[in-house]
Amino acid sequence: MKENLIFIGMPAVGKSTVGIVVAKRLGMNFIDSDLLIQEQEGKLLREIIAEVGDDGFLKIENQVNRDIQCENAVISPGGSVIYCEEAMEHFKEIGKIVYLKASYQTIKKRIRNPKKRGVVLKEGQTLKNLYDERVGYFEKYADITIDEDGCQIEETIDNVIRVVEGEA
Repeated sequence: MKENLIFIGMPAVGKSTVGIVVAKRLGMNFIDSDLLIQEQEGKLLREIIAEVGDDGFLKIENQVNRDIQCENAVISPGGSVIYCEEAMEHFKEIGKIVYLKASYQTIKKRIRNPKKRGVVLKEGQTLKNLYDERVGYFEKYADITIDEDGCQIEETIDNVIRVVEGEA
């Protein structure tokens, strides 16, 4: 059985983009858990958040990610999944967690408008606060860290595949 790869990281690191290509190249399935959430709830993420608030959304995100049953898949959850302890424990059990790491400067360049991007910021929270808050979680859960700074997307994909195949 080939185990799963779960991508974590800030919005705009390319969890979905890198994930899809890595899955194709390694002959794996691809699961975008944000799409699973939207499918289950019958609404867009921002509509769900508007309706149930951040905490309500995290409960749904935790449940959907915790319930993913698969093998030989690349899973790309939303950036806030790291706040969902049950989901993260489940991911640790079913695969390797790959942290796509980028500096705050890189993220800031890629995300011009956090709200449009669907980035959940609490009242008065800046993107920098969010970045600083999440980095510790990413580092805590990561089995593999891929540094993206100064890399084009192709290089990031190659680096992920090189590391994963090297560990196979």
